Amino acid sequence: MENLIKDNVGQPAYLENLYRSNPVEFANAFHQVYPEIQTELTAQIWHERLRNTPNEITWGASKDWIFVAISALIVAFLMQMPDLFSISHDFYFPRNMAFIAMPGLAAFFAFKQDLSLKSILPPLGILLFSVVFINLLPVGPMSDTLLLSCIHLPILIWLLVGYIYSGAQLSQTEKRINFLRFHGDLLVMSVVILLAGGLFTALTINLFGLIGIKIEDFYFRYLVLSALPTVPLLATLLVQQNPTLVSKISPVIARIFTPLVSLMLIIFLLTFIYSGKDPYNDREFLLIFNGILIGVMALLLFSVSESTKDAASHFQRLSLIILAFLAIINNGIALSAIAFRLFELGITPNRFAVLGSNVLVLVNLVFVTRELLGLWKGVKGLKDVEASMTRFLPIYALWAAIVSFVFPLIFTFQ
Repeated sequence: MENLIKDNVGQPAYLENLYRSNPVEFANAFHQVYPEIQTELTAQIWHERLRNTPNEITWGASKDWIFVAISALIVAFLMQMPDLFSISHDFYFPRNMAFIAMPGLAAFFAFKQDLSLKSILPPLGILLFSVVFINLLPVGPMSDTLLLSCIHLPILIWLLVGYIYSGAQLSQTEKRINFLRFHGDLLVMSVVILLAGGLFTALTINLFGLIGIKIEDFYFRYLVLSALPTVPLLATLLVQQNPTLVSKISPVIARIFTPLVSLMLIIFLLTFIYSGKDPYNDREFLLIFNGILIGVMALLLFSVSESTKDAASHFQRLSLIILAFLAIINNGIALSAIAFRLFELGITPNRFAVLGSNVLVLVNLVFVTRELLGLWKGVKGLKDVEASMTRFLPIYALWAAIVSFVFPLIFTFQ
């Protein structure tokens, strides 16, 4: 996108079409290249336009809202399928929740970018295979391999959404980093919508309660349950049409919570040493430990992607380096505990899956930390940090696919 803007800065019509194809990506790329093209009159006009749009809410074209409305109806039908066809909730929702919420996002990105059927055939084929595979797994008590498939399939589907978001060009670092950045704005907008929806729900229930009508069961069972999975799609539409509306909130959140989480981790690790807790033999503590690691890794990736938008302060970069080192220490402890349990208690699907995930995360953390140190010393650039952070996305997708599809066969559905 950055190269397209620079190469066509003298063609206003082309830039307008490029902006409409993906407003968020265009705005982010334009701010990156503006210092190089600021002498051009067209660039100056675009700079003013993008800078002054936060107070102007764009609702998008009617066809976008029609698409969202149709998607919402499909999602509502899928959420009500268990009751309509007498399907067990325990069977249906754990296996299919990822297929209800996320394909709508992928379809929206394909629709907005007018992608050809040929370009979306690979992710579409993987999606259909996933739906059939997970629903054909043996029915009965939730086995370890079934649980692992239910956990890892959403990761795989999420990365397929990223493939569509990038215009089937997820191999480009710029496309990958924009996909990660998009989630910051998506999260902020989704929270705003949920808060507004919560207020509307409270008012509605209480108003009907005043006249003696109890609508709670009907309201939550049919309306809330059907509408919740549509929130990310609605938030995506608003973010895409108003790229600067919440784009400044995400970096603020990253800058505030990165040092706070780093401080919390330092205190936690010191307390952990003196508490006498044993992750090698305490399974529940090890699970919590890994949960903390996942949260820290997510915050680190989010913070790095936001910090590479502009020239982050030295304090922010130092906070990222400290957080990365603490995450490596946390991961090292968890990895050693998992390996110990694996050798002492034997191989199980859960232990092997967690071991593989932790190894991937550790290697990714090492690469990210190395580039962050290089950035701090001035021998590396922001692009190097972005590349180190995003190059593992296809590897995560491959591992999620292996755990989802191969583990049930290897461990005979146990």
